[in-house]
Amino acid sequence: MTQEFVIALGKEAIMTALLVSAPMLVSGLIIGLMIGIFQAVTQIQEMTLTFIPKILVVFLSLFFFLPWMLNVVITFTTNIFQSIGSVAH
Repeated sequence: MTQEFVIALGKEAIMTALLVSAPMLVSGLIIGLMIGIFQAVTQIQEMTLTFIPKILVVFLSLFFFLPWMLNVVITFTTNIFQSIGSVAH
């Protein structure tokens, strides 16, 4: 196991984690921005107003993107298992 292999594996793991979490984070960011603009325009400063829409949008995006996310994680795991043979030498 070389140093380059470990660095490449770590990089791929981080990129996979970012790629899998991106749909939920981006959807939460967008809805949070929209709610923040709505609160600024209407001057409603209720702190709990942001939580329920964010939670709903994150769960909806999780439900919508789950098949794609599973495919990305399965591909990453398959690549790791296939590279075990080259590391074992």
